[in-house]
Amino acid sequence: MNAKLAATPRHRELGLSDDEVLAMYRQMLLARAVDERMWLMQRAGKIAFIISGQGHEGAQVGVTWPMRRNQDWMAPFYRSIAATMTFGMTAEDIITAHLAKADDVSSAGRQMPGHYGGAGYNIVSVSSPVGTQVLHAVGIAMGAWVRGDDVVAITYFGEGTANQGEVHEAMNFAGVHKLPVIFVCENNGYAISVPLAKQVGGLSVAARAAGYGFPGVTVDGGDVLACYAAGREAHERARTGGGPTLIEARVVRLTSHSSDDDQRRYRDPAEVESLKQHDPMGLFSNELRSLGVLNDEIDERFRSEIKQEVNDASKRAEARPDPDPATASRFVYAEWTRRWSATSASCSWAKTWAARGASSGQPTACGRSTATSGCSTRR
Repeated sequence: MNAKLAATPRHRELGLSDDEVLAMYRQMLLARAVDERMWLMQRAGKIAFIISGQGHEGAQVGVTWPMRRNQDWMAPFYRSIAATMTFGMTAEDIITAHLAKADDVSSAGRQMPGHYGGAGYNIVSVSSPVGTQVLHAVGIAMGAWVRGDDVVAITYFGEGTANQGEVHEAMNFAGVHKLPVIFVCENNGYAISVPLAKQVGGLSVAARAAGYGFPGVTVDGGDVLACYAAGREAHERARTGGGPTLIEARVVRLTSHSSDDDQRRYRDPAEVESLKQHDPMGLFSNELRSLGVLNDEIDERFRSEIKQEVNDASKRAEARPDPDPATASRFVYAEWTRRWSATSASCSWAKTWAARGASSGQPTACGRSTATSGCSTRR
């Protein structure tokens, strides 16, 4: 393989320059450094909870790299540290989300740790029920298709989530309408403590795509360039009207499921130790070094820069203001600025709720059906 790489480097066959693959490698290093820093902060009692993405960085950076920032849309999942950062989020954004600060771009301190998002980045906030983000991505793709917008949506999930009903509904709908959406299953072999053989019939998620009428591909999640190639092809297919793609990236989970889990209780220590051989960081580093693209000087410079960047991001994130408890209900209901129509104002229940809202200064949340009341007001 080394002789082939020396003759025709894979990244150049894929249209990537030396600088671009170095940028991909640096992005992986940064995501890993942020991940490791958050573990330290969690152990120090500064962060309540963390779900790590260590071992997933190669697949996330590779598949996400062809996406267009500020044009395409992303619906991530709780391990999407590297993916969201590749799409534009900063180290400070990620750390601030875990600290639940008042100006956290993901949710202004209202979401659990790991619920990444940001309107300015075209990243839809993660929902706690697993699998719902897949429906969100399909909805975005449907909207783009209806409007004729040049937009591709991408969503990520684990192989455990692939068994949720929402995922089936989303993929079937996307297949029927040939929507511009990319489904990325990051299969690390365990849904918390449940191994693949006890959660996925047939052991392949990608094989299911045939039943929905679009391509499904399986890639080595530790091979960054293979993931890039799969992502680029899927993006081109979606962008040009060819419909969805399901990419199953076989990755390794180098840590426990979360900071509340201990995988030593259900995984052989030898198995966990052997995973380090498949760490995408080392694999990509070795490939780039074999080509002369990466050397000790560049690697040390990247790591030094990243250490300073993460240190600075952590300090700034910790210094940000905490949320005001008095604003806890903000964004739950619409602010009390809407105008009642003549029809709704004539309804006795509408008058009652309007009076309560006006007297308390709080927004109302009456969800009474228009079918039963004859009133056109909606929440």
